[in-house]
Amino acid sequence: MNQEKVIVIDFGGQYNQLVARRVRECNVYCEIYSYKTDLEQIKAMNPKGIILTGGPNSCYEADSPTYQKELFELGVPVLGLCYGAQLMMHVLGGKVEKAPVREYGKTEVSVNQDSPLFRNVSKDTICWMSHFDYISKTAPGFEIVATTADCPVAAAQNLEQKLFAIQFHPEVLHTQEGTKMLYNFVRNICGCAGTWRMDSFVEHSIEEIRKKVGNGKVLCALSGGVDSSVAAVMLSKAIGSQLTCVFVDHGLLRKDEGDEVEEVFGPNGPYELNFIRVNAQERYYTKLAGVTEPEAKRKIIGEEFIRVFEEEAKKIGAVDFLVQGTIYPDVVESGLGGESAVIKSHHNVGGLPDYVDFKEIIEPLRNLFKDEVRKAGLEMGIPEKLVFRQPFPGPGLGIRIIGEVTGEKVKIVQDADAIYREEVDKAAKEYEQQNGEAPAWMPNQYFAALTNMRSVGVMGDERTYDYAVALRAVNTIDFMTAEAAQIPFEVLQKVMSRIINEVKGVNRVFYDLTSKPPGTIEFE
Repeated sequence: MNQEKVIVIDFGGQYNQLVARRVRECNVYCEIYSYKTDLEQIKAMNPKGIILTGGPNSCYEADSPTYQKELFELGVPVLGLCYGAQLMMHVLGGKVEKAPVREYGKTEVSVNQDSPLFRNVSKDTICWMSHFDYISKTAPGFEIVATTADCPVAAAQNLEQKLFAIQFHPEVLHTQEGTKMLYNFVRNICGCAGTWRMDSFVEHSIEEIRKKVGNGKVLCALSGGVDSSVAAVMLSKAIGSQLTCVFVDHGLLRKDEGDEVEEVFGPNGPYELNFIRVNAQERYYTKLAGVTEPEAKRKIIGEEFIRVFEEEAKKIGAVDFLVQGTIYPDVVESGLGGESAVIKSHHNVGGLPDYVDFKEIIEPLRNLFKDEVRKAGLEMGIPEKLVFRQPFPGPGLGIRIIGEVTGEKVKIVQDADAIYREEVDKAAKEYEQQNGEAPAWMPNQYFAALTNMRSVGVMGDERTYDYAVALRAVNTIDFMTAEAAQIPFEVLQKVMSRIINEVKGVNRVFYDLTSKPPGTIEFE
């Protein structure tokens, strides 16, 4: 299947994944590549359009990320965003300087509606600015098509060569008509047909898996989370009983989750596959004893996963393929898909040991964002309850327990988390029954974590010295940026009261207000 695509070239911008997400919302397939990617490689991909991201540098400094002039001479439409816009001007003979006034935040931009980029966009529109430098002189052949009070070149275009430079960020939601602008670029200027849809993706993936696997045996790493569940069902539909799903209960799952996973995928569930449950709790706790460093914990958990699979594979006999539920943000955040710094290693990407006893790894969701994985799940008829369950990291509660992981700490966090989710769900359901809609505060993800802090408290007439639990709840569209959810205070108070009264070993409850960035959604 020859999939038309737009390429995002990443110059270290914090919104690189967001740009790709927005393009895909226009039903156009999009991938992210580092600015270090060779021009010949980019030409070979035959992109319909190229987008240059923002970045933290000044393009006129000697060691700043750059790209050769020939990129703009391929005859392919190019859209530069923020740093990408400045770089385009700089490389093509314009001038970029330190701005006399730094623009940051929501800014009114006046656009020329005759520009194909601003078709159907209001003449004065609110956009998100974030820049120290500015374009003081456009490159030859460019005309200015947008300005602000402090920015003489908020956008410029060279229609003949289909080159467009935008000083603001159309990909963030604060830019009110940003989606329209990106749609204008990818659908109208690049001429993309918009055929990237989930039904065709699922169909195509199942065909590809069948072709690739042939008569081979496949072992699937099933965690019970959304990603691995969708991957398992896709494989089951493609190859049925050639698939064995090994579910490792590593003792770091949410309360009762192991039994729930077995209910869906086990012998009494609706899917054709061989299901094996391995209860490896004690093995994990032994390995993790005394380990406090987050990356070390992730690596141990990832490594142990593979070791368990190797053991199970040997029992099964020859296994040709291993399936993993890696998704696109895992790839990009692990530093493999763009230029942005490695944020953390993902157990699906960075945690694999050097030696893996399989011919090849199959990652059917490797190119999908989280919301696209959910769409694929619904497309294949997976129950909504499973598809919309909250994201759960591969290392599980191992990264929701600060410091050393022990069986006792796991029980604390499981019980606290179950109470928290139960009360939030109950409050949301009551609100919905009364008002006919879900509450605006309802978080996209919410869980309890165990801090490594112990403090003095009083319970009854006795002094206690116990742990503090942190409650996390965020609202997010894409899990790349997130804000703390504004759960009603009375709900939080009820959660606090229940946790302290019902969970042994806890005498304090905190609510985490940190957004992402600067924090991550998980604790480690």
